[in-house]
Amino acid sequence: MKVGIINVTGYAGSELARILYRHPEVEIASVTGRSAAGKQLGEVFPHLSALDLGITEDLTESVDLAFSALPHAASAERVVPILKQGAKVVDISADFRLKSLDEYQYWYKVEHPCPEYIETAVFGLPELHREEISAANLVANPGCFPTAAILALAPAVKAGIIEPEIIVDAKSGVSGAGRGFSMSTHYSEVNENVMAYSVGGHRHLPEITQELGGLDSGQEMRVTLLTHLIPMTRGILASCYAPLKEGAIAFGEEALSEVRAIYEDFYKDEPFTDVVDAPPMTKHTLGNNNCVVYPTVDTRTNRLIVISCIDNLVKGAAGQAVQNMNVMFDFPEDEGLKQLAIYP
Repeated sequence: MKVGIINVTGYAGSELARILYRHPEVEIASVTGRSAAGKQLGEVFPHLSALDLGITEDLTESVDLAFSALPHAASAERVVPILKQGAKVVDISADFRLKSLDEYQYWYKVEHPCPEYIETAVFGLPELHREEISAANLVANPGCFPTAAILALAPAVKAGIIEPEIIVDAKSGVSGAGRGFSMSTHYSEVNENVMAYSVGGHRHLPEITQELGGLDSGQEMRVTLLTHLIPMTRGILASCYAPLKEGAIAFGEEALSEVRAIYEDFYKDEPFTDVVDAPPMTKHTLGNNNCVVYPTVDTRTNRLIVISCIDNLVKGAAGQAVQNMNVMFDFPEDEGLKQLAIYP
């Protein structure tokens, strides 16, 4: 099967190339990147020299599927012609994640260039939407923070054991900001420093609200997302909190075993979401497509606490995009993604 990568010169695009290189069902037929057009991929990323691909401004080959790693708005404009040609698309940008056009335009401050595709796009979280993804032509890859937060909270919301007052406290490595230069990601600003950002509201918040709300339509999800930049390259750790509903679950120590049973049952058949019995670290997912989830209960306050970890460039971007491709084309879901974490 032939695939193309639009904007291979970003972190998500280069990670797609790295993962797809070892996928036995895939040939990377064409890669684009306007700032590096005319160069070999190995000139821009020496670790990808084995791919022996030239970077062009536009896809130069007919493909069965295109991955777009462009920013929002620019991505939609590039992928719609590909869809019209009959190829499938996995879009890593935010352009097709939100079902509300008003929400998209409020959070991203642009007019959507192709709103007619919003309704037919499928939110690409296989743990929640596998069946829809398998039949989709356009899959909207989730954001990195929503992936960690939704997977942390979905079992509890679906089981109806928590109140809709949710707090997600999330920390991200610097690669989440992309390859562009800015003062906030300058080494001397980030090193030995931790900072909160988007305190007034992060763009990924509506994804979390949308997807959790879809699991319990009887409640309006009131989610607070607070994000932090920490001095490491990769990884997201999300600490999620919500009050347990009175009477929905046992109180005290018995709640611990009930919560764990709910989570283990929800994810029992999932190849990339692991429920663990100790708080995880970001290095537990470094370089792989796993989400590691640790649910527990603060028995003093009767509050659910869930800690989740992902690699923001793999399960939070490129790895999940390949997982979606596998579902769309009926390949084994873990094909090309059987990678253990790098530790230490």
